[in-house]
Amino acid sequence: MRGARQWVARLAALRGGNVPDAPSVALRDPWPGEPARGARIIKGEIEYQNVVRPLRPGLFHENDGSPVFIAHIQGFVWLRDLRALGTDAARSRARALIADWIDCEALPPVASAPEVSGARIAAWLGHYDFFAASADDDFRQMLMARLVADARMLSANLPAEVRDGRAFTAIKGLIAAAVALPEHGAFMQRALRFLVPEIERQILPDGAHVERSPAAHFAVLQDLTEIRALLQLARAEVPPQLPGAIERMAVGLRALRHGDGGLALFNGTSEDWPNLIDLVLSQAGRTGRSASALAGVGFHRLAAGRSLVLVDAGPPPGPGVDRFAHAGTLSFEFSVGRDRLIVNCGAAPAASGEWRDALRNTAAHSTLVVADVSSSELRDEGLGRRPAHVEVQRQEANGAHWLEASHDGWQKLFGAVHRRRLYLAESGDDLRGEDSIEADQPQPFTLRFHLHPNVTASIQQDGEGALLRLSSGQGWRLRAGGATLSIEDSIYFGGPEPRRAEQIVLTGTPDGPQQVKWALTRMG
Repeated sequence: MRGARQWVARLAALRGGNVPDAPSVALRDPWPGEPARGARIIKGEIEYQNVVRPLRPGLFHENDGSPVFIAHIQGFVWLRDLRALGTDAARSRARALIADWIDCEALPPVASAPEVSGARIAAWLGHYDFFAASADDDFRQMLMARLVADARMLSANLPAEVRDGRAFTAIKGLIAAAVALPEHGAFMQRALRFLVPEIERQILPDGAHVERSPAAHFAVLQDLTEIRALLQLARAEVPPQLPGAIERMAVGLRALRHGDGGLALFNGTSEDWPNLIDLVLSQAGRTGRSASALAGVGFHRLAAGRSLVLVDAGPPPGPGVDRFAHAGTLSFEFSVGRDRLIVNCGAAPAASGEWRDALRNTAAHSTLVVADVSSSELRDEGLGRRPAHVEVQRQEANGAHWLEASHDGWQKLFGAVHRRRLYLAESGDDLRGEDSIEADQPQPFTLRFHLHPNVTASIQQDGEGALLRLSSGQGWRLRAGGATLSIEDSIYFGGPEPRRAEQIVLTGTPDGPQQVKWALTRMG
């Protein structure tokens, strides 16, 4: 059926007809761009997730680089950055790049993927007044013809073959086309046919998203709030499942933020822009509630005093929704107020090669590694071997928190199970942990605490602890027994650019204890 629909869409495009001179309903992309990135585009470069590539006429046919970055280029979401710049040069550059894309005879296959087509259609329509209102008739006619043709093909290609959050981007694009081009009434009917099933499949009752990635969670919530706004603009009936899903996801997203407003660095996530997160949450609804756990996916939030611990204590996402998955099971992050102290190293999904793979390894997370082997097998398309069982128990009393979790990611290789126990005192000034290995044979292991770049560390004279100093001047002491303590270099990909950092490393041998007890306490 998909092939037949595609044939009909191509035939309609060849025949032309029913192509308006301009969108019947004006749309506006609701999200801010970054003027500095817009200036780079004018200079012939595009920056996305710490990766920079040339973006000049004639380059849209290229297919080298990471699929995430190529999809970003082909999706035209970066028009936001040119709009944020807002100059005549930005408008001219937008028109020139769009015209060059339309004239390109050999686009990479990802350009026609439903999720990329949906992003591009929504971007072109959402920025039409910015780049096309002052264009000549030839450009507008060419643009509208391509918009209609691509919307027809997108309609034919639904449901999207991807099973993750990108399916909502595809649906959003077709709804945007339906709102802006109401003469094509079938677009709306087709998009709404798949919206509710995707909500029910991807969004769990507690508001968690099946990809277990704060970044993916945020992107889906962003798309859903935009879809609701489009339906309201068209005065179309909003499926009752949509508002509930948005509200639940907003509660879940708040649970995945640190005190600085940024996201926790699990499974392909960087901090992202706190102001953008605030804007999306304001669009989502008025509620300010935050969940203490997203039990459906195993994220736990332990908060006491000014301290916050976020723990990944759930099984990795399943096949088909694991494209951003890291081997970070049982990793945690720790922040005090607006200061991050213990972190994971972040992510570079748009990068190709060594950095993307290195940041997905267990060693790039604040958790234990057995024999220098990641707890999940990393593959380009997701994960191979992974923990089959992740168990967690949690208790709270008088403001204090206990969490005990385990996973069997090394069971097949070494017959080993990792157990982690965490305790956060009611004051928030005392975080204690115990990491142990239960294995058929004793194993070498490394326990890592990656530090935020703003944290400085020094080893105590007795060699059994380290002093940590936040940028605010506040001091913390990490003490441990059962392993050799050292300070090593690390890297942080959580912010707008990579930064050097440090990590506390506890090393154990098969001849020594298979258990490490540690405590992180505030000084003074």
